Amino acid sequence: MTETWDDVNEQVKEDWKDDTTPFERVYEIVEQTHDGQSAAEMADRALVSEPTARRHCKSLVNTGFAETEQDGQTTLYKRNSDRVLMSRIRELREEVNRPELLDSIQEMKADIRRYEDRYDVVSPEELAQQLDADETAGWNDLTAWRTTRQNLAVAQAALAYDEASHQLAV
Repeated sequence: MTETWDDVNEQVKEDWKDDTTPFERVYEIVEQTHDGQSAAEMADRALVSEPTARRHCKSLVNTGFAETEQDGQTTLYKRNSDRVLMSRIRELREEVNRPELLDSIQEMKADIRRYEDRYDVVSPEELAQQLDADETAGWNDLTAWRTTRQNLAVAQAALAYDEASHQLAV
């Protein structure tokens, strides 16, 4: 008998449910949530009841991992973007030594200068205003430029964090 995609998806959900606790599932869903979602939406995705999702979301808010926003009467939950950013900065600090970080920063700055020169604009936003819908290479460069700019900001923050940590240790 051939399994359908629905069968496979259901099996994956069952395995996830068997291998994790309700809290772990809610945590994973919040971790993936950039835009706020209600407790009901979280419950559906995490395979838990709405009261369970709400209780775990509130715990995650209390620990600073998640944050809330209001949409009328509905509380929406999402991951705390500041905490995610700090995690990325700490992770980068631990994985990359200072000379590698400095080299990477210089490389990203050079990449950004190449985008500016290639398109004769100063930002990806300005490039977006000039591109036609069918300019695939331009849109790909725009995405890469934005990603490079984000990665540069994180790398510079990791460098500043590292410098501040060393100054405090002295």
